[in-house]
Amino acid sequence: MALLRAGSTPSLSADGPWQLVGRDGRVLQQGSGGEPVDPGWSAVAPEAWLQAPGASLRVNGAAYAGRLRLIREGSGILVVNHLPLETYVGSVVGSEMPSSWEMEALRAQAVAARSYALAHMARPASRHWHLGDTTRWQAYRGLASSNGRTRQAAATTAGLILSYQGGIVESLYAANRQITLEAHGHLGASMSQHGAQDLAQQGLPYNEILGRYYQGASLARLKAGAG
Repeated sequence: MALLRAGSTPSLSADGPWQLVGRDGRVLQQGSGGEPVDPGWSAVAPEAWLQAPGASLRVNGAAYAGRLRLIREGSGILVVNHLPLETYVGSVVGSEMPSSWEMEALRAQAVAARSYALAHMARPASRHWHLGDTTRWQAYRGLASSNGRTRQAAATTAGLILSYQGGIVESLYAANRQITLEAHGHLGASMSQHGAQDLAQQGLPYNEILGRYYQGASLARLKAGAG
């Protein structure tokens, strides 16, 4: 997950003890919680991994789970967040929908987000990363958009994707029906997020909500170890 919104000279730290490790496994820097990473590392290594087991990582003050791969690009660096798929999905759900919405709408969003992510993992945007963190892909704000309800939506649909004729559906979606038609009408099926909330309020479960928007697709479960 490329953190494109972070810019080329982000400030980096962690909420606990951290290490910056080179591609060869050599420790380039280490520090305590809140202590910033010295950007001078890029003068001696083409890339590095920032890791803080059991603690959140910070990019320009925003918290992220997993590890950060730092890649030198010209005079700046590219930050790529490596994290488990379901952790990512829980964050996307909270970035794309209000977490106070009906749980069945959140579950529908979780399946759509997971399918979209897997479709792009099959055709990465770059040799270094699969998706970006902007709305060009799916909105992703790290731990800021993850809470108990969004994580529940991800956990209770874990591994479920939309499939059509054996392939993964690139499950497009947008805020409302008008935007889905304008933005995705020429591309095929697309879910209205407000429409999903309306259907959830009427008592429809997430699988039926998804069926309304992605007609002909079916739910499939990822094999163990996928993603």
